[in-house]
Amino acid sequence: MSGTLFDLTGRVALVTGSSRGLGLVMARGLAEAGAEVILNGRNPDTLRAAVGTLQKSNLPAHGEAFDVTDEQAVASAVEKVEKSIGPIDILLSNAGVQRRAPLVEMRVSDWHKVVETNLTASFLVGREVARYMIPRKRGKIIVTCSLMTELARETISNYSAAKGGLRMLIRSMTVEWARYNIQINGIGPGYFLTEMNRSLHDDPAFNERICLRTPAGRWGDPKELAGSAVFLASSASDYINGQIIYVDGGILASL
Repeated sequence: MSGTLFDLTGRVALVTGSSRGLGLVMARGLAEAGAEVILNGRNPDTLRAAVGTLQKSNLPAHGEAFDVTDEQAVASAVEKVEKSIGPIDILLSNAGVQRRAPLVEMRVSDWHKVVETNLTASFLVGREVARYMIPRKRGKIIVTCSLMTELARETISNYSAAKGGLRMLIRSMTVEWARYNIQINGIGPGYFLTEMNRSLHDDPAFNERICLRTPAGRWGDPKELAGSAVFLASSASDYINGQIIYVDGGILASL
């Protein structure tokens, strides 16, 4: 029974922002559960290397390079995947960037860049994929959120605003699309050691702060995020909608 619930064999999954980091780890998890995955990134060379790492493990993987903030590029890419690979059963909207600065010093261009990539892109890709899922009356949309969906931290107000907006985007998608048997949920990672936040991990004071703040007493291993992605992509989550699962070592449970 459990094997069937979590089996993704025969399903097609598009994972944005997956040429490295947590996106690639979650894409691997989906592929290991049986899904045929399409990785996405803007750099063709980095993307090609990421696809190669999965294919070397005999996992079905393809690459589709496009900018998730470009409305026309998103529409063209989704249409191409639908026609050349197959119906998209699973969307994992993961693309994200950081541009750190104190709020009074933050450039408007950095505000827009972060909001467009972390929030608007999930609307653009989700909307295009939903156009195909709605007539089929099935689909899974998973959005990568953050602890900053709930909390704030200095120097990343643009990121916090964008990730907070994802909560309401997920709920809005749910109230409009759940009737078509589409489940839309989020994953909220805590502090995981990735290339994007390595400088924070390597800062002794910040590292100590996070380890003390996290009840588990450590940073997360990226591999520990894959199971939540598989769960939300699988039949095991068919009546879960509009929710965010936090994988954070207990930070949000602690004062």
